Amino acid sequence: MTALTPATQDYLKVVWTAREWDDEGPSTTALAARLGLSVSSVSDGVKRLTAQGLLEHAPYGAIHLTPEGRAAALAVVRKHRLIETFLVEYLGYAWDEVHDEAEVLEHAVSEEFVERLAERLGHPERDPHGDPIPARDGTVTAPPAIRLSALEAGTSGVVARVSDAEPELLRFFAEVGLVLDAPVHVAARREVVGTLDVEVGAREEGADEGRAGGARGSVALGLAAADAVWVVTV
Repeated sequence: MTALTPATQDYLKVVWTAREWDDEGPSTTALAARLGLSVSSVSDGVKRLTAQGLLEHAPYGAIHLTPEGRAAALAVVRKHRLIETFLVEYLGYAWDEVHDEAEVLEHAVSEEFVERLAERLGHPERDPHGDPIPARDGTVTAPPAIRLSALEAGTSGVVARVSDAEPELLRFFAEVGLVLDAPVHVAARREVVGTLDVEVGAREEGADEGRAGGARGSVALGLAAADAVWVVTV
């Protein structure tokens, strides 16, 4: 990890996270969008990392990590998610505030710091958004979750993960109680207007933002917003 530049670490991390909850690896265009770079710049970067044995990329195909690339990606993902957890649990950050802070800090802290942080946190298995925190040996244990947008009417479950891509959406989810461990029930699908009516559990009194408890009420969600929530059905 110490031999890899922050830019290289970012490439590898984004390739891994892009396919963490989906089956297919990202395309060059999708990777450029996630990194905020031009397609030509990302194409050059992918060629460089492929030559270094960290990525695999067939022309016009998806981008995949080699075993070496995967190990490096998981190391930086572990740093990122442990830092996010620390910021929420010890410094009082809200779950919509931690991503950008962790993006900076993950390149500044040592492996020793990260392991001491993991020990202090009690070796958590997930970050504030429900993303699994890779173990030191690279093991990743993810829940069998599916997108809320894919659930049929009458389906119930528990929120297992919420995408951190849009802070404003995270704030909205917190306001309506659509947070980690919240019980949810899809009351209706309205395909004609692209919405779901979702009955959502409420946070217990005194619970941290991003945790949930009993009954709250109903919320209408657009399918695009529901795409950002993963649920383990019950």
